[in-house]
Amino acid sequence: MDTRDLEQEQIAYYRARAPEYDDWFFRRGRFDHGPERNATWFAEVEQVRDEVRRLGQLGDVLEIAAGTGLWTQHLVDRATSVHCLDASPETLEVNRERLGWAAARVTYELADVFRWAPARRYDTVFFGFWLSHVPAERFEGFWALVADALAPGGRVFLVDSLPSPTSAARGTTVQTGGEQIRRLNDGRAFTIVKRFYDPADLERQLRALGWAIEVRATPTYFLWARGAS
Repeated sequence: MDTRDLEQEQIAYYRARAPEYDDWFFRRGRFDHGPERNATWFAEVEQVRDEVRRLGQLGDVLEIAAGTGLWTQHLVDRATSVHCLDASPETLEVNRERLGWAAARVTYELADVFRWAPARRYDTVFFGFWLSHVPAERFEGFWALVADALAPGGRVFLVDSLPSPTSAARGTTVQTGGEQIRRLNDGRAFTIVKRFYDPADLERQLRALGWAIEVRATPTYFLWARGAS
């Protein structure tokens, strides 16, 4: 599958997955790995949330691949404005519902990130569980887009996955070669991009592109990064 076809299948997957996406984050159904592992997961989620809180006031925020609002809800209260970008109308609708009255403080844009350009600049660019879905050949171009979206003195924060077998659905083999086959609850299968990063390697890659970004990891499930160009 060429890159463009893979990207389109990835969009189709997240559109179809929108009603059940949160099962993964909240450790429900196929993603319930038992009380001990679930407790570790939620404790590490809270570690990442603490890092987001340490950012303080965020100014004008661009959230790339905003999805169902799992992170939007933690950005909106400390932001002057939030602009959510996603290629799935279904996930953006879940995002609006999750935010409730606070959605009035958010603008939503339906767009394919790889065919989008910012119309303005932002103080903070945030993306959660998105970088791992960027194909290798798009990596440098994606970070150029992030640079174009940042205002002078702006900063980036990202969170993503580590390759833990208990992050995925029970019975799923974690593939680390750059692509994964993902199944929905109804059995439908999609091939998507999934590239896991070693924190030190990612930091070196970004330094080579001119970024000053600190990349760190929780013990089992997540990496997070913050910094500036």
